[in-house]
Amino acid sequence: MNTKLKDKAMDDLFEAILCLRTKEECYDFFEDLCTVLELKSISQRFQVAKMLDEHHVYSEIVNATGASTATISRVNRSLNYGSDGYKIVFERMKDDKK
Repeated sequence: MNTKLKDKAMDDLFEAILCLRTKEECYDFFEDLCTVLELKSISQRFQVAKMLDEHHVYSEIVNATGASTATISRVNRSLNYGSDGYKIVFERMKDDKK
């Protein structure tokens, strides 16, 4: 984890997220926590990451998500040089579908 992010407030936020048990609880919590635009941006970046992980090309991702190529590049950098957070989630999501 990026040590610049790690503090008590972030720990509290992540502890709160880990308390959520259902998708409906996630909707309720994140609707209270974030603006609609923030949630749309986060979900768009996640869709971009999924499509990059599935080896889609930028033009397909732009058409499917409406994300800019700059956003796609930033997400791609996180996938390739980040903390492997996306990788963990994608693997667990695949395991959950089995």
